[in-house]
Amino acid sequence: MMQDSPDMEAEHNPSQSDLSMLSVDVQQPNSCSDYEERMEALSIAELNECLEETEMKIRRFSEELVQQLALRDELDFEKEVKNSFISALIDVQNRQKEYREALKKKKKLKGGAGKSQGLPEKTLGSYLTTVIPYKKKGHPPSIEDLQILTKILQAMRDDSDKVPSLLTDYILKGELFSFVVTQGALHLK
Repeated sequence: MMQDSPDMEAEHNPSQSDLSMLSVDVQQPNSCSDYEERMEALSIAELNECLEETEMKIRRFSEELVQQLALRDELDFEKEVKNSFISALIDVQNRQKEYREALKKKKKLKGGAGKSQGLPEKTLGSYLTTVIPYKKKGHPPSIEDLQILTKILQAMRDDSDKVPSLLTDYILKGELFSFVVTQGALHLK
C-alpha cells in the first residue's frame, strides 16, 4: 500500500495498536500452558467479553481490509488506464512520424508536382493529423477523460472513421472549441 507519511498511515490505519494487541491475543503467548491457565481462570462472563472484543476487532479489521483492497483495485485500474493512454499516444506519435516520412518520400518522387484537382478523398493516415483539444485545468485529466482520449488516440492510430464522432462527443462533453476540416483532416482550435 502507498504510504505518504506517518500521519497519513495513522489516518488510514487508526487501529494499528489494536492490530498489535489482536495479534498478541490470537498468536498466543510463548508458553501455551500460561495462556491456557489465564483462560481457565476467567469466568464465563469474562470469556464472553473477550470473545465479543475479538469478534469486534475482526469485523473492524475485515472492514479495513475490504477498504484497502478496494483502494488497491482503484489504483490498479487508474494505472491501467494511464498505461493505455501512454501506449496509444506513443503509437499515434510513431504513426505520425512514419506518415510524415512517407509524405516527404512521396513529394521527392513526384518532384513537387501539383495537387490533383477535384474533391479531396480520404487517404491513408488522414486522421493522424487530427489535433485533440485539451485545456489545462491546473490538475491532471480525470480517469474518465483519459479513457475518452485513449479511445480517440486508438481511432486515430487505426485511421478509423470514428475519429470525428469521438472528437465531437469529447468536445460537447467538455468545453466548446472551434474546428475546421481541411483536406480530409479535422483540425481543432
